Amino acid sequence: MLEKLDLTKKMDKAEYKKKMEKLEPKLGKLQRECREQKIPVMIAFEGYGASGKGVQIGELIKALDPRGFEVYAVKNETEEEKMYPFMWRFWTKLPANGRIAIYDSSWYRRVLADRFDKKVRKGELGDTYRSICSFEEQLTSSGMVMIKIFLAIDKKEQKKRFDKLLASEETAWRVSRDDLKRHKNFEKYEKLHEEMLTRTDTDYAPWNIVEAVDRRFATAKVFAIVVRILEEKLKEAKRQKKAAKEAKKQPDFCLPNERLKESILGKTDLGLSYTKEEYKKKLGRLQKKMEKLHGELYRRRIPVVLGFEGWDAGGKGGAIKRLTERMDPRGYVVHPTASPNDIERAHHYLWRFWTDMPKAGHVTIFDRTWYGRVMVERIEGFCTKQEWQRAYKEMNDMEKDLTDSGAVVLKFWMQIDKDEQARRFKARQENPEKQWKITDEDWRNREKWDQYEEAVDEMLIRTSTPNAPWIVVEGNDKYYARIKVLETVVKAIEERLKKA
Repeated sequence: MLEKLDLTKKMDKAEYKKKMEKLEPKLGKLQRECREQKIPVMIAFEGYGASGKGVQIGELIKALDPRGFEVYAVKNETEEEKMYPFMWRFWTKLPANGRIAIYDSSWYRRVLADRFDKKVRKGELGDTYRSICSFEEQLTSSGMVMIKIFLAIDKKEQKKRFDKLLASEETAWRVSRDDLKRHKNFEKYEKLHEEMLTRTDTDYAPWNIVEAVDRRFATAKVFAIVVRILEEKLKEAKRQKKAAKEAKKQPDFCLPNERLKESILGKTDLGLSYTKEEYKKKLGRLQKKMEKLHGELYRRRIPVVLGFEGWDAGGKGGAIKRLTERMDPRGYVVHPTASPNDIERAHHYLWRFWTDMPKAGHVTIFDRTWYGRVMVERIEGFCTKQEWQRAYKEMNDMEKDLTDSGAVVLKFWMQIDKDEQARRFKARQENPEKQWKITDEDWRNREKWDQYEEAVDEMLIRTSTPNAPWIVVEGNDKYYARIKVLETVVKAIEERLKKA
């Protein structure tokens, strides 16, 4: 691919000026339209050392309103960033709707510089490419405009530019030893670029290659690429909005696969129980184990992600409280997930969960999770059928990113029957100290019990994986439910520590 490029392409000053007089105001106008239409934009610049990424970004932002963009210079991971999955630092830097994020180098550093420096093991490469493609597909599917630009120069031009930078004390710092090492092995590094371009050039996020030996030619081509893509995406967004108005968001409860008609929840034995004495004995023993294991998790830098879903009054809070009672509060956090606020709605729906993921050695517990997408949002029509159907793969991919980075991921569904729920609702209403736990919406949701049960069954089947399983907890007896949660967490951590 790269060896076929004509790097002799040039543009004289007069032609450059003529083109830019049209392209610069057009880009500014498109930025305003993206803001009005609430379309987020990501522009990633990749290329060889000294290919001009900084120069091209500098030219590009001259045409933009500085209040509407942010530039990220992606360098080596910090010690903090190393404690998260490698895509975490990019999920947390997503632009909100209507804003532009520009990346000087990007998530591709992992398969380029880091791979060249042998910071990525050979066995990790496939998962790394999977994570990158999943990241881009998820974002573009949700309306993100992703523009990937690769600046190409040859070895001779790179040496010329390095020599010029090194000749001045004011610019010599811009050429690192790693830059010179990669230049010396230019052909080897070129093969890594070739592989990257081939494996990640997709319909949803294609590469745009720019011949960058001549600065004016490169700048004009970069502007033309960005303008063209933004114009296309704005037209597409308008078509989609028009289509969305004509087609109402209708929740769909038909399960497309015959095997899903068999209810997982219907098989649950809700008669399982413990006496108070059995409960206390088991609880004390398990909490002591959990206290010790929590310390080991921190010492060995293993993160844990626990997600709790279930029927209203299903016992999530009680299970979480018993799980954490003997844990060091400095090493865990519980996130109660409510309806997204305005800032969260302005991002991809998984963004708020990525920002709350634990770093190595810590435990994060979600009281309700990202699975709201395929339950309440699906049933109440808060998202389209296409969006919730796509979400199963998106959530599986996110959890694989977590487990690939060494995290323990467990998801609990707290199962009770309808009669037990009604009994607990009434008990809460009659207890002044617990009345805050019950709302009119809780009662209304009971009317959609069958719809929720169908959605939950599909969710359990489509998103329970060996590395991030769903555990259905028989919850009519609170004692039994709390013990099962503790036993499951303890066992999973013990098994993970054996592999550490």
